[in-house]
Amino acid sequence: MDCYPILQYPNTKLREPGKKVEKFDAELKSIVDKMFVTHYAQENCAALAATQLGIPLRITVIDFSETKDQPLCLINPEIVNREGKETSPEGCMSVPVLTAKVTRAEKITVKYFNVKGEEREMTADGFMAKCIQHEIDHLDGILYIDRLSPLKKKMLEMKLRRHSA
Repeated sequence: MDCYPILQYPNTKLREPGKKVEKFDAELKSIVDKMFVTHYAQENCAALAATQLGIPLRITVIDFSETKDQPLCLINPEIVNREGKETSPEGCMSVPVLTAKVTRAEKITVKYFNVKGEEREMTADGFMAKCIQHEIDHLDGILYIDRLSPLKKKMLEMKLRRHSA
């Protein structure tokens, strides 16, 4: 199975929010399977959002396990509770070679659907919480660099332009 191309900043499609998934069918399963193939083909990739792949749907796949054997798919995720704050470095497959410190909730509770259309809820903290928040931002058309001060964002954009030149 081929991989989806990962959109790169400043591609305007990265700013388009994903649409709610309405049909839980074989086509959805195929999209999710191909998203995992794409995810696992990347080096140092913790997760991918469908919107990063040019798919305008609210789907994210996550697996940062050493052996890549703990796949988690969140469809139509919604954070229903946030606790605490934590600031730590983040990077992104759509904003290559750059990282920046971002402040996010330390602990979250998220409601979502699995690929079978079953509603689920989970509480996450640490890296998983950060990962889910980062991916939901993608599904909302937000990049982690948007969470930086205007000066830090401008500095990162300059670095990115130098790197891609």
